[in-house]
Amino acid sequence: MKEVTSMPGFWRMVAIMGVSFVSLFFIVKWILDGFSFEFFQRQDPVLLILGSIAAGFVYGFFVAYGRFKKQLKK
Repeated sequence: MKEVTSMPGFWRMVAIMGVSFVSLFFIVKWILDGFSFEFFQRQDPVLLILGSIAAGFVYGFFVAYGRFKKQLKK
């Protein structure tokens, strides 16, 4: 695991994938709510932001880990 996480560009890919995931999640949720910001007002903003950051990090880590592990095998 350490060899994958120490590869150049790994953490950058984690950040890019995480931000992409969170952005797409909010856009899709906004569309499904009928272009209303009610979704964002119904929840505690701190929990929403922290939860989104955590979810984005987890998603980005797993996707980047899979890609870099595949590169390492080649």
